[in-house]
Amino acid sequence: METAEQIEQVFREQFTGLFAWLVRDLRDFDAAEDALQEAFLIALRRWPDDGIPQNPRAWLAVTARNCAIDRLRRERRRPALEEQMNRLTKGPDDPGDLDDEVLRLVFTCCHPALSLEARVALTLRAVCGLGVGEIARAFLLPEATLAQRLVRAKRKIRAAGIPYTVPGPEQLSERLAGVLAVVYLVFNEGYLATEGPALIRGDLCSEAIRLARLLVTLMPQESEVRALLALLLLTDARRQARIDAAGEPVLLPDQNRALWDQDQIEEGLAELGRAGRDHEVGPYFLQAAIAAEHAGAEQAPNTNWRRIVRLYDALIGLSPTPVTQLNRLVAVSMADGPQAAFMELDQLKDVLGQYSYFHAARADLLRRLDRPRGARAAYQRAQELATNPKQRSALARAAAQLESDDPGGR
Repeated sequence: METAEQIEQVFREQFTGLFAWLVRDLRDFDAAEDALQEAFLIALRRWPDDGIPQNPRAWLAVTARNCAIDRLRRERRRPALEEQMNRLTKGPDDPGDLDDEVLRLVFTCCHPALSLEARVALTLRAVCGLGVGEIARAFLLPEATLAQRLVRAKRKIRAAGIPYTVPGPEQLSERLAGVLAVVYLVFNEGYLATEGPALIRGDLCSEAIRLARLLVTLMPQESEVRALLALLLLTDARRQARIDAAGEPVLLPDQNRALWDQDQIEEGLAELGRAGRDHEVGPYFLQAAIAAEHAGAEQAPNTNWRRIVRLYDALIGLSPTPVTQLNRLVAVSMADGPQAAFMELDQLKDVLGQYSYFHAARADLLRRLDRPRGARAAYQRAQELATNPKQRSALARAAAQLESDDPGGR
């Protein structure tokens, strides 16, 4: 008998491509999701006894398509839905290679008629299957607000007749920023999961890298596309070293660099080199260059922090976000000492006061400045704001360690 976990794994692996394939014919996100969810429920009923089919994707495709056809027939508005029925009934049983379908779905979700926030949220939901709650936390939004944003985005796609296609060369540049932002956010969700038992969602990291590779194939001349792929490869290369035996985070200076994926680092450096040939320095290129500095340091003390600070200075010149400024201050603290960074840190409190990493960075600076009471309070605040249980556990342990090291409460 097949376990529910095995069936769910198949569904996770096949969801994105099959969803994109259904959207192509239905032109309706909700109808496609309903049909695929119904097919999954049928699989949960049948597969434990019958076994997982030899070609589960084809089985799910046929079942989901039949579910969609049944739903259309129940609508009793067949003249208005005849085009959908024709597309569904004429397709092959096995949809074959779905990479193109996924790209079409990404570009549909990232159409400029939608706001950037809606594009990213819709793609995280439609392409990556993230829950509404997960996306809401990624955006620091109430769940109801995010749900309404998704509803409006899907309605706009239907009402405006936004085409389900990869745009031509003349439109690619105007659509590129939103697409890259989506891929970047998908990776970030995998790099540090907002919920769930694990710190890292390797499936999302791998999906983001896969999407970035597809974009490089589609747009090899775009330096920022290659730079984004380089950034993801270089960052993800550290995956195995980022958690300890308990699944809790291991900070960069403490990581066992022998566990870093050297093949992935070499590939990332090669992509960064190709991106640099165009002499166009964008935000992803600069972030990839920062990741390359870490990748090139055989030991943590060998890291060229001053060069990293200069790269952050350039990045802030292009994209002066509070999180970038916070990351720069962390680099400053390593290059020039914690006092230099601490003087500027509180200037970010108003905008990053609800951001766990702000308080974690502040705690680390206070610890290095030998101010354990303030550091302990900052770690505790970071723990309160953290959403991942492994992250919360590590922050709690850091606060407890300070208390045991300083029983007098300095």
